[in-house]
Amino acid sequence: MAVQINLRIPAAITGLAILAACGSDPVYSAFNREAGALVDTGNFGNATMNNTQIMNGEKRYTYDLSQRFASEVMTTVNFAFNSAVLDSGARDTLREQANWIRQFPEIHFRVYGHTDAVGSEAYNKRLGLNRAHAVVNFLASQGISKSRLEAVVSFGETQPLIVTEGRERRNRRTVTEVSGFVSSHPTVMDGKYAEIIYREYINSAVPPTTLTGIQRSE
Repeated sequence: MAVQINLRIPAAITGLAILAACGSDPVYSAFNREAGALVDTGNFGNATMNNTQIMNGEKRYTYDLSQRFASEVMTTVNFAFNSAVLDSGARDTLREQANWIRQFPEIHFRVYGHTDAVGSEAYNKRLGLNRAHAVVNFLASQGISKSRLEAVVSFGETQPLIVTEGRERRNRRTVTEVSGFVSSHPTVMDGKYAEIIYREYINSAVPPTTLTGIQRSE
């Protein structure tokens, strides 16, 4: 009897372990649920909730748009030492920024200028602001209204990416950021946010093509 008991206990434990493993397996558990049980994974309704929060001001729309802008285009351009002249790489980056900005005519942007630590603080603040103005002027040349662009007071050398007293190209930069909606109302009510998203959704459905059409010969 003792031998049989010792054999049965491990078998029972093994059976429970198998059942537990099967219960945690989504493929196995799907066969033991009603049809469509796995359709809702807990995210159903998130889109509506997000739009509602945007419209009533619960969600920080400026932060969300800033994160999206930063993830889809480069927000920073760099400069040569003691210069506010845009090189070819900077102009290419700013063209990408302009293409993104054109999609959202309701959004306002700020451009911050920075320098490295070489030179006096007062000089570097002027230089950083000149760099910000150079970016704003170039974006304006790409069809962006200056009423939506602001070159703010330069940070000069006070916010370096690389802490050094010497020349550092990565510190000589401007940063473009979303600052909010052009509308005076902070939450852009009356369905305006939904209108922005809907417009972009429609535009994204148009496939790029190089076809010119087929002309019939008489």
